[in-house]
Amino acid sequence: MSRKPVSHTFDTLPPLTEKQRQHLEALAAKPDDTIDLSDMPELTDAQLAEMRPAAHYRPVKKQITARVDADVLAWLKSQGKGYQSRINAILRREMLEQRQAQAKALHR
Repeated sequence: MSRKPVSHTFDTLPPLTEKQRQHLEALAAKPDDTIDLSDMPELTDAQLAEMRPAAHYRPVKKQITARVDADVLAWLKSQGKGYQSRINAILRREMLEQRQAQAKALHR
């Protein structure tokens, strides 16, 4: 029997149960100095700054049709080849910023 990997986004995650929510709230209330990091030393700022996605990681691409303003398209194309990749990079940056903002809001 083959199994399909489960993949979730923020939009498709199942809701937390009340027990899970209580557990997370109890963990969040604990002071940081009570966390046992003996089996997982913290990374230094230098190590974090040098981290990059795995070289073999490539997100799955999906072909779409999108309408953009003519001046936006002209601006993207004026920068040379790869305007579609630039569109993707701009959208990815926005997506990651929003995810980060959502994660911060959850931790408040």
